[in-house]
Amino acid sequence: MGLRMVCGLVLAGILAGCAGLQDDLSFSEEAPPVSSGATKAEDVNNVPAPPTEVSATDRFRVGDLVTVRFSGVQETIPIHEERIKEDGTITLHLIGSVIAAGKNAGELQKEIQERYQKYYRGLVVTIVSLDRFYYVGGEVKIPGRQPWVGELTVTQAIQSTGDFTDFANKKKVQLIRVDGSTVTVDCVKALRDPKLDLRVMPGDKVHVPRRWW
Repeated sequence: MGLRMVCGLVLAGILAGCAGLQDDLSFSEEAPPVSSGATKAEDVNNVPAPPTEVSATDRFRVGDLVTVRFSGVQETIPIHEERIKEDGTITLHLIGSVIAAGKNAGELQKEIQERYQKYYRGLVVTIVSLDRFYYVGGEVKIPGRQPWVGELTVTQAIQSTGDFTDFANKKKVQLIRVDGSTVTVDCVKALRDPKLDLRVMPGDKVHVPRRWW
């Protein structure tokens, strides 16, 4: 074999080796695959949401109007509508007294339905509405019905109607409860001493009499 042929073969081998090394380097320098972030998104979506607290204003109180409807059975059962009594109960046909105050609509609905099951199999109970209003009349600037949206007192109820007129007897304001009982509130003293400023509950009426001197 001639010297030129030997040198040619050696040179070809060297070039082939360099090409293979370049391929290996190109492969090893390839960037690692980038995460699409799908796993993180799935993890976030699978995290359970924190429990939702039920607001105190979503629970029935004394004086609330509770409307109960019945369905799911062939017999027609009349709608029951009643304001919650001072002892916190309503009274329904067959099952008698049921504590409603302090419960939300779902809890009250479930209890009534369970207690009716021994009389009507398959009965569905629905609590239709939650009516919360109070009434302010007499010597106030804007008398009428007001939505009850939370804790409030006699003086606050009067302020919600634009406050007293110039002829109001502020010392003999009447708070008429749902059960018909009446309490006299001296609003002049109540503004100085919050303990005398009685709470107004749903269904209550506040009447501001006229002074005659």
